[in-house]
Formats: sequence, C-alpha cells, structure tokens
Amino acid sequence: MAVPKRKVSKARRDKRRSAVWKLDMPALCKCSNCGELTAPHKVCKACGYYKGVEVIAKNED
Repeated sequence: MAVPKRKVSKARRDKRRSAVWKLDMPALCKCSNCGELTAPHKVCKACGYYKGVEVIAKNED
C-alpha cells in the first residue's frame, strides 16, 4: 500500500487544490426589451421584462 514519504504542508496542499476551483465569468446576455446585460433565464432588473413579457411592473418615477 502506498504511504506518503513526507507530510504535505497546508500551503502546498492548498496551492494544488486552488487550480480546481477557478471561477468562470458569469454568463450574461442582452435584454430583448432594453438591451441591458442580465443573467440568462432571469427577469431584467432594469425594465422588469422576461422574454418580451412584462413580469414586474417598474415605476418610471
């Protein structure tokens, strides 16, 4: 059975593990109504539309 020859330090262990958890840029798409960048499959925060239908009424005040 394989046995570690030396103890792996926390820094070396964490450095090795860090490559696995690299974060990607969040996916963004343009709103079909106002053109602002928003997350896909979500209601636009700027205008309240989703797939061309007003879901949340926004006040223009």
